[in-house]
Amino acid sequence: MFYAFGALSLQTDWDNALFAAVPQPKTLNFYTIMNNIPVLLAEKLLNISAIKLQPEIPFVWASGWNSPIYTDNRKTLSYPDVRSFIKLELARTIAENFPEVDAIAGVATGAIAQGALVADLLVKPYVYVRSSPKDHGLENLIEGNLKAGQKVVVVEDLVSTGSSSLKAVEAIRNAGCDVIGMVAIFTYEFPVAQKRFKDANVPLITLSNYSAMLKVALDINYIKESDVETLKEWREDPENWVPKEI
Repeated sequence: MFYAFGALSLQTDWDNALFAAVPQPKTLNFYTIMNNIPVLLAEKLLNISAIKLQPEIPFVWASGWNSPIYTDNRKTLSYPDVRSFIKLELARTIAENFPEVDAIAGVATGAIAQGALVADLLVKPYVYVRSSPKDHGLENLIEGNLKAGQKVVVVEDLVSTGSSSLKAVEAIRNAGCDVIGMVAIFTYEFPVAQKRFKDANVPLITLSNYSAMLKVALDINYIKESDVETLKEWREDPENWVPKEI
C-alpha cells in the first residue's frame, strides 16, 4: 500500500507498523486490519485507561450529567505506540477523504498536540482554536495564521454532544475559511451530536466509537454482559440517565 502525505510518502514502513500492532492469525490481512481500526483503537484506549467504564459507580461530568464512562484521550500522548498509531490513522483518514485540504486546525485543549503531529506528517499549516478568546494581548480565538479561502480539516480528540467541536468550526468559518470536515479519535455517538453535525454540514469521521468500544470491553471482560444494556441506555439519553441502584 502507498500513501502520499504532501511531501512525505509512507509505504511499507507504515504497513509494517500497523501489522506489528495487531496479533495476527494466519487469515488476517491488511484489509481485515483496516476494517477493524475502531475495535483495535478502542482496545488500546481501554488498555491505557484513556477510557474508563464504571456502570455501577458512575462519574459526574462538569455538566452535572451522570456517566458510566470517562474519556481522556490526552493520555495517549504518553504512550509512543498509541500516539503514533493515532497520528498515522488521522493523517491517512484526512489524505483519503479530504485530499484538497490546505490547513489543519486542532481544538483546544485535547487536540492541540495531536493536531500538530498530524499537520506535521501531512506537511500542512497548523492552527488551534481556543474555547474562548484569551483575555490579554491580541485576544486571539485562533492561534496561528489562516488565510481566507483556505480549506480546513479540524482535528478533535473526543466528540460528545458536538457543541464545543462545532464552536471551533464556527470560529474558522468566521475567519473566512471553508471547513471541509472534521476527524476525531473517539465519539460517544450521541444522537444529538449526529444531528448537530448534519445541520452544520460538517462531515465527521472518527477512528473509533462507543459501539466498537462496548464490543471490545465485553470481549476482554472489562464489563459484564449485564452492563451492556445500561451502557447503551446512557448513550441514548445521557442528560437524563440515572444509574440503577445496586
